[in-house]
Amino acid sequence: EVQLQASGGGLVQAGGSLRLSCAASGFTFDDHGIGWFRQAPGKEREGVSCISSSDGSTYYTDSVKGRFTISSDNAKNTVYLQMNNLKPEDTAVYYCAASASQLCAGDIYGMDYWGKGTLVTVSS
Repeated sequence: EVQLQASGGGLVQAGGSLRLSCAASGFTFDDHGIGWFRQAPGKEREGVSCISSSDGSTYYTDSVKGRFTISSDNAKNTVYLQMNNLKPEDTAVYYCAASASQLCAGDIYGMDYWGKGTLVTVSS
């Protein structure tokens, strides 16, 4: 059974940090890129960051560049999203997903598997 378990969300003040984890199981980790997506209330789900398993290349949406860092621990089948200098507009449910291939570019339509989300709330 494919599982993507996101964790690490919580309530943090603006300027604070959180680290999200996405633990994957039930599929060959090296065959899929892993991405983080978020959905704020009343908004569409958007791609936040992705890491491709082929070469470790990364993607970040413009609003998080310089603040968020995605990384992968292949030995643990886990992808992390380090989020620094959080802003109230980062408040959303964050989801991790596995892409249909080794490449991942933040496109929700290119994702095969989705996990349940973890809520990140940033207070001003």
